[in-house]
Amino acid sequence: MGSVSPWVTWALLSAVFAAMTAIFAKAGLAAGIESDMATLLRTGVILVVLALFVAATGKWSDPTLIPAGAWGFIVLSALATGASWVCYFRALKLGEAAKVAPIDKLSVVLVAIFAVLFLGERPSLRDWSGIALITGGVLLLALKR
Repeated sequence: MGSVSPWVTWALLSAVFAAMTAIFAKAGLAAGIESDMATLLRTGVILVVLALFVAATGKWSDPTLIPAGAWGFIVLSALATGASWVCYFRALKLGEAAKVAPIDKLSVVLVAIFAVLFLGERPSLRDWSGIALITGGVLLLALKR
């Protein structure tokens, strides 16, 4: 067996932390906090932790040297992230984490479609098969019994 690519390790860690996010958020929301306030608090914590991480690892660079086009996409990404978090926390407030989180992962399907449309990526037949399975799982979870 060959070695695992570094991006796979990071992607798996991302999935683990995303799962923990859902569980911890649902537990916090169960205490009665309003979902938008929870999202704001979460964002503040992330800002502080990432600022410390960037400083500690020596990865700070002058933001004025970042090209305008990159800034535009980073800002759009931040706005999309914020909107996603607001929607996610509201869904968790109203629904079960075990149902909300998998439906949220419909983003996997949308990323594949958007990557084809906007980035020129070409997933293989095998990739599309996996994406179709994810779609089926989301539909199965979303349909009422």
